[in-house]
Amino acid sequence: QVQLVESGGGLVQTGGSLRLSCAASSIIFSIYDMAWYRQAPGKQRESVATITTGGRTIYADSMKGRFTISRDNAKNTVHLQMNSLKPEDTAVYYCNAAGRPFGVYVNYWGQGTQVTVSS
Repeated sequence: QVQLVESGGGLVQTGGSLRLSCAASSIIFSIYDMAWYRQAPGKQRESVATITTGGRTIYADSMKGRFTISRDNAKNTVHLQMNSLKPEDTAVYYCNAAGRPFGVYVNYWGQGTQVTVSS
C-alpha cells in the first residue's frame, strides 16, 4: 500500500537549517506532484512548497528565498531544504503526493515530522 515517510525534523536555533526528506513507496512516484505542508498547534495546515511532475516549484510567500523543494524520481524521494529558520516555522511538516494515475484524483499524506525552532 501507499506509504509516505518523513524524516529529518528536529530542534534547531533561529537562523539554523534543516533538511527534510520524504520517501514514497507503492506509487509511480514520477507521475505525482509532491508537496510539503505544515501545521502548527492551534493552526490550520498550510502549504509550504510544491514540486510538480515537470519540476516546477511553488512556494508560500513566507518560505520563498529560505526553503527549497527538490525531488529525486530515481529514489522516490522529495526533500525540503530549510534555511534561515524562524520560531514561526515551528510545526509538524507533512509530505504529500497528489496525482491522477488512472483518471481519478488521489491524495496521500505522510504522518509528519516535527520541526522546532528555538529563539
